[in-house]
Amino acid sequence: MPAEESNRCQVTAKTFVDNKLIEAIDRMSELKVPSRSEDFSEWYNQLVLRAELADYAPVRGCMIVRPYGWALWENIQQALDRRFKATGHVNAAFPLLIPRSFIEKEKSHVAGFSPELAVVTHGGGEELEEPLVIRPTSETIIGHAYSKWIQSYRDLPVLINQWNSVVRWELRTKLFLRTLEFFWQEGHTAHATFEEAETETRQMLDIYTDFAVNDAAIPVIPGRKSPSERFAGADQTYSIEAMMGDGKALQAGTSHNLGQNFAKAFDIRYLDKNGTLQDCWTTSWGLSTRFIGAIIMVHSDDQGLLLPPKLAPQQVVIVPIYKTEEESARVLEAAKRIRAELVASHFRTILDEREGVSPGFKFNDWEMRGIPLRIEIGPKDLTKNTVVLARRDKPGKEGKLSINQDALAGAVGEMLAAIQKSLYDRALAFREAKTLDTENYDDFKSAIESGFAFSFWCGDPDCEQKIKEETKATLRCIPIKQPRRSGSCIKCGKPAGEQAYFAKAY
Repeated sequence: MPAEESNRCQVTAKTFVDNKLIEAIDRMSELKVPSRSEDFSEWYNQLVLRAELADYAPVRGCMIVRPYGWALWENIQQALDRRFKATGHVNAAFPLLIPRSFIEKEKSHVAGFSPELAVVTHGGGEELEEPLVIRPTSETIIGHAYSKWIQSYRDLPVLINQWNSVVRWELRTKLFLRTLEFFWQEGHTAHATFEEAETETRQMLDIYTDFAVNDAAIPVIPGRKSPSERFAGADQTYSIEAMMGDGKALQAGTSHNLGQNFAKAFDIRYLDKNGTLQDCWTTSWGLSTRFIGAIIMVHSDDQGLLLPPKLAPQQVVIVPIYKTEEESARVLEAAKRIRAELVASHFRTILDEREGVSPGFKFNDWEMRGIPLRIEIGPKDLTKNTVVLARRDKPGKEGKLSINQDALAGAVGEMLAAIQKSLYDRALAFREAKTLDTENYDDFKSAIESGFAFSFWCGDPDCEQKIKEETKATLRCIPIKQPRRSGSCIKCGKPAGEQAYFAKAY
């Protein structure tokens, strides 16, 4: 075959393959994740996979956090770490492997975690003298270290946090929400008095609340858990509870006053100013990658992710629009200049320079990934020195605005702030509409089917258990702020002094 004809065949074949690739990509762009209203669970699963936040691992119940998901987690880490350090906490790292005997020192702790433990019995080809537990949490190993480090009241308080992963052998798993291994931070502190430990516990609850509201745009309810819902080994557990898009609750962060339970188990003692040996008071608190699940289920929609600007891996995407090579050169030059200006103004900005896919595909792709703000720029915009801003939270013409390029940085900042506020306001309105202050048990059961029931509870664990058996709802928390002081228990009718939130939960 002549060389000229061979080259022509190669070009034709390449064109054919490229066209087929473009057609396949365009078909993919038309595929939608399942509707939230039709199948909320599968909508969530597909969204995590399609937006490339995470993938399933070879080990059942484990997950691979993909770069986009990890970037979101990194932003969560930074937002929290900044708050931790501002309140005097420092970071450290403790071992992954814990002697089994450590877990067994605190009886209620081992009783609470025994079904979830992963135990290493062999190492280096030999059976270990003592089995090792892969940490489900670190109170025991940290308690061991604190018993060596703390000698005097001068050594207190100890305020340490660590970023790590833990393993809990869950039977029913779901990406981010409940996996065998998950990533989190766990803070562990030691104090001289109960009052100091309680102040610490409540302070960390406030930090989680502030983060959820102001960074994640998620309205949460801070409160204390009932005795049956406390962390194993804690005297008191507090949590922040959030309503998901299907009306169910998610425990989004916890803070525990451990009293002296772990201090006594691990001999964490100090000499006070009078030379008397005292047991310390300890706390622990944590927030995990399940918070990514909360962000997805609170804000996202049928088009894909919808991420709050303060935490989104990329806040702005620039999509150039052109038809000819001459237009391409001019538009891309302007787009690169705009990106550089936005990056210099500290906006996380990406430029989509992909070839072979249409602007429509790019729009759908970035909507799926939840980038809060899109900038469109084409030849006509260059002529007018404008760009088009498109809000992810307001699809169609309602969310679009044409502005002068010279005012871009200021407009982007204002629009991102508006999106952040809009997401919070929308989530709060949804929760309020789905929460019923119930006066009788029939209304209570009806409220549970679609959202939260806010009801008086007498404090009797039998009433709590019967409610759980009859409705599958659990007591989520007893809120810190109580609007009313007295009423009748929603289950037994006896006098009650506090209201609590009940809901079905993840």
